[in-house]
Amino acid sequence: MNNFNLQNIIRENVKAMKAYSSARDEYVSDGSKMIFLDANENPFENGVNRYPDPLQRSLKAVLAEQKNVSPNQILLGNGSDEVLDLLFRAFCEPKKDNIITLPPTYGMYTVLSNLNEIEERKVELNSDFQPNVEAILEAIDANSKMLFICSPNNPTGNLIASGKIKTLLDNFSGLVVIDEAYIDFSNQQSWISELNNYPNLIVTQTLSKAYGLAGIRLGLCYASAEIISILNKIKPPYNVNELTQKRALERVSNLEAVTNEVNAVLKERQILIEALKNISFVETIFPTEANFVLARVDDATKRYNQLLEKGIVIRNRTTQPLCENTLRFTVGIDAENEVLIKALKELD
Repeated sequence: MNNFNLQNIIRENVKAMKAYSSARDEYVSDGSKMIFLDANENPFENGVNRYPDPLQRSLKAVLAEQKNVSPNQILLGNGSDEVLDLLFRAFCEPKKDNIITLPPTYGMYTVLSNLNEIEERKVELNSDFQPNVEAILEAIDANSKMLFICSPNNPTGNLIASGKIKTLLDNFSGLVVIDEAYIDFSNQQSWISELNNYPNLIVTQTLSKAYGLAGIRLGLCYASAEIISILNKIKPPYNVNELTQKRALERVSNLEAVTNEVNAVLKERQILIEALKNISFVETIFPTEANFVLARVDDATKRYNQLLEKGIVIRNRTTQPLCENTLRFTVGIDAENEVLIKALKELD
């Protein structure tokens, strides 16, 4: 039985602090019939002369309906990196607490742990890129506040087995953060559906991948209303700007277009995988549920530089644990993939 207690996770200074109250927090209205003389803004209308909604209500309403959650279970951030940073700031005491990560995985967990002076305890994945649950549980102590699980994982592309995640949720009294940046390219259901079953579960997503909005920087966080209220307490008041909110609302309101693009990526992903099978210096193609393919080659640095000379930028992941001599290929549009495949054949 999990003995998770949110009050034991929150930093004491966060418990004691009072959130900044912006001008737009002090009324509940769409503002259409109000005269704003409260925030020292430029009064001349140009579409962005007013501060944005600090709680992004219109956007959250659509997301809540689509994800079958309450709007108060959603936090939006300036990219997923801000969301992750807020988690560190809310729940990890500098120079005291620690987090658990599962390399090879997303590198920002390490950057943010260093930035916030939080010890990072790394428990490498097994050779099949699945968690070593026993080793993870052994690494946990009373000061372990968060466990980060990227699924589908970056850079490997595979899903983390649901049974292993459930075991960790059941046995870790801290927060389990499941990073689902690539979930839209997978057939697996999001862990958002399990939020009501696990009070220590946090799910992060993004509009940068499947939704094609990397340039607007919008990260999504789903958790209990209690956890979200803590994050709202410490976030900057206007962290998501007006232009981002409007563009995101347009995109999430047109899921058919997103689905069509995802399907196109999945089709091109399979074409790329089939092509890689016929390249002699490609030794292993790892299973993927993301919009990229990880492959082991004879000499990753050599092949990376050769492709760079041909004007093709991929990712050399050879320095990551378990990823010696691997290259990560993001799936592009058909014309881009044709150029990549042609270049690989020329190097063969």
